[in-house]
Amino acid sequence: MAEEEQASEKSYTIAVCLSAIFGMLGVQHFYMERWIEAILDLGMFFLAIYLFFVGEPVYAFIAFAIDGIHTFIVTIMLLTGSFRDGSGKLICYPGQKLKRGDAT
Repeated sequence: MAEEEQASEKSYTIAVCLSAIFGMLGVQHFYMERWIEAILDLGMFFLAIYLFFVGEPVYAFIAFAIDGIHTFIVTIMLLTGSFRDGSGKLICYPGQKLKRGDAT
C-alpha cells in the first residue's frame, strides 16, 4: 500500500525568510524543529566569531564559508520544496503537489 507524503504544518514563507535572513545563525532550523542542525549552525557561527577575535582569520573564514554554504543549500532546498522539518514532513511551497510513496 502506498503512503501519501505529508505536508508540514510549518509555514513555507517563514522558513524561507528565516533561512535567507538569519540562516547562518541556524534560526530556521530552530523554527523547523531540527535541533541538532540548529545547534551545529549556531555553534559554527560563534566558532567563526571566536576564531576571528583570537587572531585566526583564516580559520574564521573557513568556518564562515562552511556555515554560509550550508545555509545556501538549505535555502535552495526550501525554495524548491524539498526540505523536511524535524518530523520528516515536507515544507511545501504554495501549490506544491505531494507525491505518493512507492508501493512495497
